[in-house]
Amino acid sequence: MSTDTMERREAVSPAGTGSTPAPAGPTRRRRPDTGQLAAWAFLAPVVAYLAVFYVWPLVRNVDLSTHDYTVRSFIDGNAPFIGFENFADVFTSPTFGPALINTLLFTGISIAFQFSIGMALAVFFFQRFPLSATLRALFLVPWLLPLIVSASTWSWMLNSESGVVNSVIRTLGGDQVNWLTSPQWALTSVIIANIWIGIPFNLVILYSGLQNISGDIYEAAALDGANAWQVFWRITFPLLRPVSAITILLGLVYTLKVFDIIWIMTRGGPGDASTTFAIWSYQLGFGSTLPSFGPAAAVGNLLIVMALVCGFVYLRVQRKQDQS
Repeated sequence: MSTDTMERREAVSPAGTGSTPAPAGPTRRRRPDTGQLAAWAFLAPVVAYLAVFYVWPLVRNVDLSTHDYTVRSFIDGNAPFIGFENFADVFTSPTFGPALINTLLFTGISIAFQFSIGMALAVFFFQRFPLSATLRALFLVPWLLPLIVSASTWSWMLNSESGVVNSVIRTLGGDQVNWLTSPQWALTSVIIANIWIGIPFNLVILYSGLQNISGDIYEAAALDGANAWQVFWRITFPLLRPVSAITILLGLVYTLKVFDIIWIMTRGGPGDASTTFAIWSYQLGFGSTLPSFGPAAAVGNLLIVMALVCGFVYLRVQRKQDQS
């Protein structure tokens, strides 16, 4: 190769390289994923709803429970921070023990009877017979009535002097029972009313679960000679476990915060005989001339913690069932 040719190539090529660089083209901007944008668009209303109606009230309730709020400081927002003093006042209050016991008894007994009776009625109505749909619809009446109507009806029925329940007891030769004014019977009265109101919910959910069980399984059990109890215990009940778990969880969360039934029937009395955490929280915050917003919020937070514990237990049990 001649010297003139080499000099011409070096003049064309940049220093230190042996080739001509490619011309820089325009930068291509990455277009957003349409599917991802649509997903965020659908998710945004849910996130906004949860933030406004769940997260913010929860944060506000925690703020109330850790500050010394009075009526004046509640308005101007200058309440001093006191940490966990409100919780200490709640735990050392003489009402805490009876309220905790009443809450556990009210919730546990109500859920046990609501689920048991609801399961029995669901299995009963699952059998095909005339007017089964009509009778099943009639059982929904307690669930459809406003709670104030149901609680007022039970208050009238359990009235010591003019109630129909005591009238029947006196007709049968028994003694009058002070259902709503006796410390021994006040909690029992509100539990009975709450059981009556909650049975239709369990009936509807469990009946829906029964409809998802294949009829071939029952036909195979009948061919094997299984009786009714064996069919229920070895087929129906195990296959209803997922539905039963969510039914019990929803019942627990609902029953923990029941307020209106107890307040209309007994107002938490006599004394603390039927006072639950929900009633106590209302009494502290609104039931006196000098409201205690901080302790009331602390009791409300205890209810939230109890509901969260029930939810975590359900998730753990459900995870174990999925792994098994």
